[in-house]
Amino acid sequence: MRSILSLVRGRSGGERDSPERSMDPRADDQPPSPRSHVIDSAIYVDGRRDATPELTDAFEFLKNTPGSMAWIGFYRPEDAVIVDVAEEFDLHELAVEDAIVAHQRPKADRYGDTLFVVLRPARYLDEAEEVDFGELHVFVGQNFVITVRHSETPDLSQVRRRMESDPELLAKGPQAVFYAILDAVVDGYAPVVAGLQNDIDEIEVEVFDNKPGVSRRIYELSREVIEFQRATQPLLVMIEGLIAGAPKYGMDQEVQRHLRDVADHAITVAERVSGFRQMLHDILVVNSTMVAQAQNEHMTNLTEVSNAQNEEVKKISAWAAILFAPTLVGTIYGMNFEVMPEIHWWFGYPFAVLLMAAVCLTLYVVFKRRDWL
Repeated sequence: MRSILSLVRGRSGGERDSPERSMDPRADDQPPSPRSHVIDSAIYVDGRRDATPELTDAFEFLKNTPGSMAWIGFYRPEDAVIVDVAEEFDLHELAVEDAIVAHQRPKADRYGDTLFVVLRPARYLDEAEEVDFGELHVFVGQNFVITVRHSETPDLSQVRRRMESDPELLAKGPQAVFYAILDAVVDGYAPVVAGLQNDIDEIEVEVFDNKPGVSRRIYELSREVIEFQRATQPLLVMIEGLIAGAPKYGMDQEVQRHLRDVADHAITVAERVSGFRQMLHDILVVNSTMVAQAQNEHMTNLTEVSNAQNEEVKKISAWAAILFAPTLVGTIYGMNFEVMPEIHWWFGYPFAVLLMAAVCLTLYVVFKRRDWL
């Protein structure tokens, strides 16, 4: 346990953090949570609670009570508390380190006769319309179950009450308790799936109603779905491995059947989540297409307006050119110079008028042929 103790000292001195935590950009944004101690510590014999000792006495009760099982639940415990429990129950230092630093991916590792499992429970927050992910660590030994909960969910007190109301199942030992915990986590995904489905339905309506900001909501929901998929997808391989190794570790047949049922539920959740991801991708494509179409329509309208303005400008320019010709002739002959032969010419005035009419007519024909008029 020297490495674990050094880890605790490093954490208290701010000298070390887990790679998983350092890779999590949200880790530094989370305020420090208040520490608490043991939620419940009980010794069970033949599926019934035999004693509720203090944590310091639980190991002695377990050792002195043949055929008993300890079930100890922690909620955000102090690091030193986990180290003490690890020493009493001979937990592997790597598993204890994971339990202390948290921010682990879902997984199941065996260290001798002890199974260490990391689960990512989730709950859907209706008001915020987002998914809140937690973390739960479970140590399953031959005669003990230790849970280390780093989040509000799941409520393991309900799991405990359920198991205590079914002594026959609880009597099957720590593996039955682990099944009940895993079942509670998987069942907790159902409201999350329903909440995500409702969000997707709302987004579909917003997309076709051209609501502003829908692209941002699609992106944020896609991130939640990806995170949810990371929490649920490893469960399939985890449960398959547990069922495959059941004969080797003496898992009860009834517990195996219950695990298969949990596996079916986990598969359903994983399939729904995978479908959500594809649906959001399709919705994003549709939204992008509709945005592009709207932009194209807007550009088309601008082009049509511009073309209409160009037509008006051409007409104005054509008439201005036509009217400019007689103005030019009249201006020249209106300068009243003495030496201007046409002024004293008999046909000067008719000639000037005919010249202006001829120029105007010529310009009108030219502009008309070019569709300027």
